[in-house]
Amino acid sequence: MMSDDRVNDRIDEAVLALLYLGIFERHPMGGARTWKSFDWSAMERLHEKELISNPVSKAKSVALTDAGLAQSEAAFRRLFGSDG
Repeated sequence: MMSDDRVNDRIDEAVLALLYLGIFERHPMGGARTWKSFDWSAMERLHEKELISNPVSKAKSVALTDAGLAQSEAAFRRLFGSDG
């Protein structure tokens, strides 16, 4: 049986991949904005890892950091085998 940390890491990777799918705006200086309609616990963990902006706001989107954008694209390709 997997540990809770390992399960959460896998959930976080899947959410990060789906955040890549929801990108609606890329910033010229890096990063992007994406819709945030995912599990709040996973979103908070991604924020703690400095991959997204603080999800606790009235906005319906979050900003992906440069690292978050790179990792979300990699996770999307790894999990879904697509070029996006």
